[in-house]
Amino acid sequence: MIAVLTSGVALGVHTPGLLLADRLRDRGVCAETLVLERLLPPERLRGIERSRGHFHRDIRFARAGQRIAADPTTAIPDEAAEELGRRWRRTGVETLVVFSGFWLPVLERALGTRADRPRVVICHVDSAVSPSFRRADLAAGGATQVWLASAEHGTVPWTIPVGGPPVPWTERPRRLLVHGGGWGMGTYRERAQELLEHGHAVDLVVHEPHDVAPQQRSGVRYFAMDPDWHPWHDDGYPPLAQVPAGWSGREPVRYTRGAGRHPSFDLAARAEAIVSKPGGGTLLDSLWSATPLVLLEPVGDHEARNAELWCALGHGITYEAWRATGFDRETLARLHRNLLRAVDGPRDLAAHLAGAGTGVPAGGRSGPC
Repeated sequence: MIAVLTSGVALGVHTPGLLLADRLRDRGVCAETLVLERLLPPERLRGIERSRGHFHRDIRFARAGQRIAADPTTAIPDEAAEELGRRWRRTGVETLVVFSGFWLPVLERALGTRADRPRVVICHVDSAVSPSFRRADLAAGGATQVWLASAEHGTVPWTIPVGGPPVPWTERPRRLLVHGGGWGMGTYRERAQELLEHGHAVDLVVHEPHDVAPQQRSGVRYFAMDPDWHPWHDDGYPPLAQVPAGWSGREPVRYTRGAGRHPSFDLAARAEAIVSKPGGGTLLDSLWSATPLVLLEPVGDHEARNAELWCALGHGITYEAWRATGFDRETLARLHRNLLRAVDGPRDLAAHLAGAGTGVPAGGRSGPC
């Protein structure tokens, strides 16, 4: 049994955790996911939900929030952490895969002085230490660290498979996917407007009804995540729907979950570029869809390192640099070819954990969940 520990405050952390759990199950390994915020009291969750709205409306709040981020685990009662440890022991959890540094102090409370402590694997989605890990003792308890991207070494050492073979370049419609990460942060809406003015077709992910134009514009399709959904509600992928121009947020739309992967990946897989801030989850989408990143302003030092790495590897280009080419399509095609050559390089984390991490061979069964 493997427990995958994520956090809902960043979908770029939570979604890779869901993907890892799915890829483990594909290999016959019993895996569960647990979102840190499920252990928090309701008033703390309401505060997180309010923060999301502030961060979406003004990126300065997000940057400030990262600098002064408080440890949410101080609000988790000791009895909740201890009960979690007892449950892991009853269900035979052998490995804990940690996607957020805020989980590490919870593990110390949950596991106590157990001699048979599960193995802890820290999975860094970003290429440099992200805010939740900055105050953590990463070597505590003999934890193993893996990196899905490494700014220090200029490499992509590990990965989590997302989808099947990339869509051939010649079969992709001439569209761009534009988004601001899971919480819709940054200048992506302004960049979408500029790209439309230059004749590009755009798939734009919005987070509030007022982000949708009142009249239908040629070349733009709007997609929205369900505003009533939060990662601590369930273990599904973020629900996504295409919405019409003039959408007020009250009209019913059909949200879909995606099977085995988040539905926005299917948009990325058919796009000529993803125009977004450089979050770690977006790097993963770029790699597995072989879709270049056109990089917008980062939120935090770790995202700045992500952008530098993706540009150095020939997988992405800054928005300003692409604009200087006249938004040249062949530039994107060259980056796409680089990504096609790169996807087979990293080690598959799910395959490693299924083989070495559970005591069963890759593809074998680990027993019923």
